Amino acid sequence: MKRLLTSLSIVGLCALPLLSQAAAYKEVAVSNGGSITGKVAFAGTDLEPKTYAIAKDNKVCGTGNREIDYVRVKDGALLDTVVYLDKVKKGKAFPADVGDATIDQKGCEFKPFLQVMKNKHKVAAINQDPILHNIHTYELFTGSFKGPKKTIFNVSQPEPGTVNKTVKMKKGPAMKVECDAHDFMHGFVFVAKNPYFAVVKEDGTYTIDNVPPGKYKIKAWHGFLKNQKAKVEVKAGAAATVNFTFK
Repeated sequence: MKRLLTSLSIVGLCALPLLSQAAAYKEVAVSNGGSITGKVAFAGTDLEPKTYAIAKDNKVCGTGNREIDYVRVKDGALLDTVVYLDKVKKGKAFPADVGDATIDQKGCEFKPFLQVMKNKHKVAAINQDPILHNIHTYELFTGSFKGPKKTIFNVSQPEPGTVNKTVKMKKGPAMKVECDAHDFMHGFVFVAKNPYFAVVKEDGTYTIDNVPPGKYKIKAWHGFLKNQKAKVEVKAGAAATVNFTFK
């Protein structure tokens, strides 16, 4: 019995790399794919920007207060939102401009505030300020930075320069970016595990195209609000519609 258990353990260990490989997204030609379109809206009273006091390094960071509008609403549309299909195993190729990411730290701000990168690719954290920054990124397990999170990397940058780090996300769809030296610096990075995603436009609309026919779980991610989800069926050559409303 002991020998049998040992053999099974060895087989299980040998299978781990195969399971890991099977979980990786595979780029293939998509025949007669469909599309998903819709709009992301915000219902209720628009939240005021959060105000942070700029209490240190004023020559570089400025003076007074820093306002960060975590919930940007325009004519009822919720901006800074990404709609994506969850757990897609294979399909179209990633867009050519989605891969590594660059986070600029200039004037004690993260620029851009929101961007998209490919999972298992690199982030270049650039400090352009002549002061200490400490870039700290978190995997957001539920998508919202108010929920559970785990450190991805935490790097001190005492002088201008660039640090490169590989991002490997397992559970969450996105990262929160903070500076441990300046509590008024904030940003987000959506980490795509497959190419079936779309950042909403200024009018709140989105389109995900070239989707293989089938049934999917579709989610809408926003770094501050509770994420939304739905189910959708995409038929060959046809367009499906899914709208989301955040509150």
